[in-house]
Formats: sequence, C-alpha cells, structure tokens
Amino acid sequence: MPLLISDEQLQQAGLTECDARVELACRFFDADRLTLHQAATWAGLDRLGMEAALAQRGLPIYRYTDEDLDSELETVKHFGELRDAGHQ
Repeated sequence: MPLLISDEQLQQAGLTECDARVELACRFFDADRLTLHQAATWAGLDRLGMEAALAQRGLPIYRYTDEDLDSELETVKHFGELRDAGHQ
C-alpha cells in the first residue's frame, strides 16, 4: 500500500521528498521499527550518512540494555582484579 504525501503537504512541513524520507527513517529507527540498515535504505543513505542523520536529530544509534551494563561492570571488575593481582 503506497503512502502518498502531496507536494503541498511536504511544502507545508518545509520538507523535500528526500528530507521526508530521512525524517521518517530516523523516526522509525528511533521507535525500533527499522534496523539501522533498513532505515538507511529507506532514507537512501549509506550507514555513515544514516548515523549522521540520527546524530543531527539527537537520536542514539545504540541503546544500552541492562544486560550490556551488567557485562560492562563485570569487565571492569575483572580488570580491577587483574590489576590488584599484579600489585601483590
């Protein structure tokens, strides 16, 4: 099902067709509806261009999960133990 946005509607929003594609891709990525690759394809951008578009909008490329934080803390703890063992 095609989504039609008239030139008049784009003009009212102050967007070009390209701007609208990038904006939609960024918002769908931020809502976890598209992967980074999918969003870049929607926007007609490469990976770096998509990352730049997200950064311009203050949208994170990656969001840490609780599991990511736990893993990072374990790594820091492990390196602290190695450092302490080397000073004994």
